[in-house]
Amino acid sequence: MNFSRPVWCVCGLPFDSLGMTKAVDYVKKAIIEQQPCFLSTPNLNFLIGAQSDRAFRESVINSDLSVADGMPLIWMSRLLKIPLPERVAGSGLIEALFAEKNTPPIRVFFLGGEPGVGEKACQIINQANAGLQAVGHYCPGFGSIEEMSTSDIIDEINQHEIDFLIVSLGAKKGQAWIERNRHQLKAPVISHLGAVINFFAGTVKRAPVWMQRVGLEWLWRILEEPLLWKRYFFDGLRFAKLLLNNVIPYAIWIRLNQKKLNESKPVVINTEEDRYTIKIYLIGTCIDKTIAALRPAFKECVSKKKNVTIDLQAVPIIDGAFLGLCLLLYKHLNQQECQLNFQNINQQNIRIFKWNSAQYLIPQL
Repeated sequence: MNFSRPVWCVCGLPFDSLGMTKAVDYVKKAIIEQQPCFLSTPNLNFLIGAQSDRAFRESVINSDLSVADGMPLIWMSRLLKIPLPERVAGSGLIEALFAEKNTPPIRVFFLGGEPGVGEKACQIINQANAGLQAVGHYCPGFGSIEEMSTSDIIDEINQHEIDFLIVSLGAKKGQAWIERNRHQLKAPVISHLGAVINFFAGTVKRAPVWMQRVGLEWLWRILEEPLLWKRYFFDGLRFAKLLLNNVIPYAIWIRLNQKKLNESKPVVINTEEDRYTIKIYLIGTCIDKTIAALRPAFKECVSKKKNVTIDLQAVPIIDGAFLGLCLLLYKHLNQQECQLNFQNINQQNIRIFKWNSAQYLIPQL
């Protein structure tokens, strides 16, 4: 249970506030220590899909590390004064690991992609004598999650000594496959990185760096893969709606209430407990600067394996950092089949839940 993660809620999803260097270090540490790391790299397509698909959204919430793979997410975070330092693209992270002289090299395995692409990607990686070593690939075809999760396929993957399992099955299917199978897999780091296999194989070229930096990689991807135009078009429309209905009103509210959001007095925590439920009564502003004491308190609650109710009657304001921390609590309670509930939420905070697309945390309202 890692409640020390600097997680913020952005449009209903958790994002770790770290840059490329720290993300690379996190992955390398997980490999060295053989600690399970489900890495998610939400981009705009993830963000839009997660608004209406609960399972997809929860696959990101259940991740051990979630980084922003998309300049629109970075621009949006800046508008909301959320400290996501830079875009951390999954392909960029793999390129960084590839460029390093890791000793021994990080062993990768590709699951998915078109027939023949995985083999070609492995050949190119191993010819380079760089920071990665490709130890295998498997193309499961285009069946259902169940058909791709047989014991034969899991055994085929596990027979290789893998540090980093790279899944390429399409975003929703890839995340769902990882959720279903990750506890049976021996690889410490697992991530759905859809285009990486194609980038290594050379079947698709990555956008020039300048296009990545100015947020035009989507245009390059359409030129490379014309069938993607429809996805980008409809994602763009839904993103515009999200901006108008949620992000911009919240950004305006933040600027009008900046003085209140500069509060630094730590939140006061009182608890009471019965056989089935822990009730947490919070007093004070619950924002990034005030919630440090909530981290060990939430961790202790999870260790008791009970339902948790958070009373916000004496909380005038919350922010994305508080909601991000609540998403970590929600994740761990769900894994124990326990519930997280909120009560006595004022109208201002209800609006903040909704502006952050986190109203699924308060289904009773």
